[in-house]
Amino acid sequence: MGATRDSLRTTTGLAHELRPAVMRLARRLRQMQEGSLDLNLNQLSAMAVLLNSGDQLMGELAAQEKIRPPSMTRIVNSLEARGYVLRRPDPRDHRQCLVALTDSGRDVMLANRLRRDQWLAVRIAELDPAEREVLRRAVRILEKVNRA
Repeated sequence: MGATRDSLRTTTGLAHELRPAVMRLARRLRQMQEGSLDLNLNQLSAMAVLLNSGDQLMGELAAQEKIRPPSMTRIVNSLEARGYVLRRPDPRDHRQCLVALTDSGRDVMLANRLRRDQWLAVRIAELDPAEREVLRRAVRILEKVNRA
């Protein structure tokens, strides 16, 4: 169906049209995951935080993912069992543990990132230069929306 010029004139109309478009794109990118890994979105998201931000205390990881610590413990337990993360005592406070990606976990995340980037790069290359420039500007705007 697609957005009409009138539907994009209001903030509510823009939100109504943008939300499903962003969700469809996110779903397509998730589909680029290697199927044999059998990782769910929560596991991939926690691993992405570790890849992007480095080792995290369990509580910090839970806070960044906006989930309760017991849920993060279950996620980390499952990733640890697969050899994708490891826990070690926090050198500043031995009562807490740091969670870190293993080399295997990092390899999985980098391979997934590459696969998704390549798929998206092909789609972006099909756009004309003016459309690509709109996307360049949109990246900064979407990052601003996400920080809110």
